[in-house]
Amino acid sequence: MRLFGRSHAECIGCILEGVPKGTPIDSEYIESQMALRKPSDGIGTPRKEKDEVIIEYGAPGGISDGGPILMAIRNGNRNSSAYAGFARTPRPGHADLPALFRFRDYDVAGGAQFSGRMTAPLVAAGAVAKTFLRSKGMEVAACSSAIGSVSDAHDRTFAEVVGSTIFPTRAADAELDAAMREEILSAGRDGDSVGGIVSCMVTGIPIGTGGMWFDALDVSVTRMMMSIPAAKGVEFGKGFSIASMRGSQSNDPYTVRDGGIVAEKNDMGGVVGGMSDGMPLTFRVAFKPTPSIAKEQRTVDLKAMTDATVSVKGRHDPCIVPRAVAVVEAMAAIAVMDQVLSFPPDIKA
Repeated sequence: MRLFGRSHAECIGCILEGVPKGTPIDSEYIESQMALRKPSDGIGTPRKEKDEVIIEYGAPGGISDGGPILMAIRNGNRNSSAYAGFARTPRPGHADLPALFRFRDYDVAGGAQFSGRMTAPLVAAGAVAKTFLRSKGMEVAACSSAIGSVSDAHDRTFAEVVGSTIFPTRAADAELDAAMREEILSAGRDGDSVGGIVSCMVTGIPIGTGGMWFDALDVSVTRMMMSIPAAKGVEFGKGFSIASMRGSQSNDPYTVRDGGIVAEKNDMGGVVGGMSDGMPLTFRVAFKPTPSIAKEQRTVDLKAMTDATVSVKGRHDPCIVPRAVAVVEAMAAIAVMDQVLSFPPDIKA
């Protein structure tokens, strides 16, 4: 998959390659997935976009022809006035500073190619991957498991994770949604922002699916997750808490159930040796607080080469986590689809 465009360019989009011939490209389903990424009133950015996905080629009649698929999305709201000074006083936490040094012609407007706006085509591509995986008996779902100081203390079922789509914060229940919403609103009132954690689950991956070493299933998923702007960490299963366990505690014992092999628990997150063990693939992605905040922050003046301050105005999410849930699902679907096509098991368990 290749991305093109910038946040405040005429359009953004992606080119998908390797989609099997005959795969349905359902425009209505793509539209429903794009809606999950849109900001909710009060807790999201005021910037509104139609996010209509235009399939330029590769899917005549809504069916993949086996060649590249080009999907484009027009940028309707491109007001760049709030970004005028950031080429001189780069925003802390953004790509401004390294990008200005790396690219001679870098335009800071909207964050350019480093903007969260670039996740829109990822969600469109993910909808195609989800459709493919569903045809093979695999499903993907994610939810917000933490926003700021508010954390979900429960191990959620797949159905509960799917149910998060009815809540603006993408929490797994109404009580948690209310608490997360207030956490976001409180930060916004302070001219600040909060980060959080997205939990994702992929079910139905056959035992043995996955590559090895640099092509491993968890490596591929991690690479995709860390490609999402604002992502700062990924853990599978029990993640870092496994470091404090003994092997007798962390190992997931196997058993035969209903004629198949399953693990009695899933601390490994469904992946060992870089391959699926047949259990749900579970992982969490940590997202930093939105760096564009109204509070005054210290920075530098690149022209005068002196210390300076900057305060960010304009249209920004006080928390990107609720919108990132759809992006995590999409990137997980793309990664798993690639693994299924590239590294299928030789023997069906």
